[in-house]
Amino acid sequence: MEPMTLGLLILGITVLLILLRIPVGTAMFICGAAGFLYVIGSVEVWLAWVKNVTYARLSNFDLIVIPMFIMMGQFATHGGLSRALFRFVNAVLGRFRGGVAVATIGACAGFASVCGSSLATAATMGQVALPEMRQRGYSPGLATGAVAAGGTLGILIPPSVPLVIYAILTGESIGKLFIAAIVPAIIAVVGYMLVVLLVVSRNPNAGPAGVPAALGEILRSLIGVLPVGVVFLVVILSIYRGWASPTEASAVGVFACGLIAALSGELRLAGFVQCMLGTAEATVMILVILLGADMLNAALALTNMTHQIADIIVNSGVTPIMIILGMLLIYIVLGCVMESMAIIMLTVPLFFPIVMQLDLFGMSPQEKSLWFGILAMTVVEIGLITPPVGMNVFVVNKMAMDVSMMETYRGVVPFLISDLLRIALLLMVPALSLMLVTTM
Repeated sequence: MEPMTLGLLILGITVLLILLRIPVGTAMFICGAAGFLYVIGSVEVWLAWVKNVTYARLSNFDLIVIPMFIMMGQFATHGGLSRALFRFVNAVLGRFRGGVAVATIGACAGFASVCGSSLATAATMGQVALPEMRQRGYSPGLATGAVAAGGTLGILIPPSVPLVIYAILTGESIGKLFIAAIVPAIIAVVGYMLVVLLVVSRNPNAGPAGVPAALGEILRSLIGVLPVGVVFLVVILSIYRGWASPTEASAVGVFACGLIAALSGELRLAGFVQCMLGTAEATVMILVILLGADMLNAALALTNMTHQIADIIVNSGVTPIMIILGMLLIYIVLGCVMESMAIIMLTVPLFFPIVMQLDLFGMSPQEKSLWFGILAMTVVEIGLITPPVGMNVFVVNKMAMDVSMMETYRGVVPFLISDLLRIALLLMVPALSLMLVTTM
């Protein structure tokens, strides 16, 4: 069998198994192992490779940031930080028409800054915000759409686990990726808030105005939310300024979030045990996916498929920007049927070498790496709210039992339009992703 044909067959069967709901790591490992054995033809060589790559992957010191950031999110979830964030933003904005939905977007952004998980952000903020919006008479579509869309911010706002995975797969700096994500994340938050304001301007009954909060209530809620801002600034600034490595900064963030949760009285022993179990389960899942990706990438490397495809595309005469648009379209299509982690693991090893060979706006290799990473994560996040999979939509709709799935999907459509406009902006103006990295 021709190497290119074999590589495409391995990749196609992997995608098929994932679509059949075989666990992502298992699907990649099985197909990668089968391809490896077919090319090498020696079980002993394969076993030796598995032993060496497993040790090399799991002994990587940089991987410690994954369970650390996951644990930060667990402490934030079980420690009542989501309620504190929502109380503050709602106290400031809830008096305006659509204010609670805008407050939900803002609270999702704040919670994502210490959580790093989109699903956890949507699930946690949904428990806090949905009852409030239902009580005030918000339309079901706007209420569930705002929570589902706001949850996607967890994939982009640092500390983001998908950004860490991208950095590990490409050898990029975690700190620089975090800094590069800040401006695009701000654009995302502002865009979602504008969507809410446009919806309520067209239909005032979709988001009725609330009762203004007293100054004392605003100040009390501000005191409750200050620790979250401090944790975010300490983690991000210490990484970029060189005061601490990402691993050290994540450890500080875990300690700070755990201390805040304990002092608030929200984190009991049972909650602490749940935090540890949740961290362990999520970490093992990610590490298994990483090992599966290593196995799959090794098999594809033996077929030389990646480099052949890169050469064909680069020498095809198609403009670099059209090649990038094709990649983004693939991301959007895959996002309709697969979850974000699987998309990242499958596509980054294939797309990244191609991007590095393209002449894009005169950017240096590291600038291309940072820019493409932010752009890819932005597109991947759309998959969290697109049919038919849309994991955030499923999570939020499950909490709002009286709202149909179709109504929730209609509610996220305006937010999807905002996402597409943001992608176009980031694609054509790379400086938006690079300006902080360059100036700071």
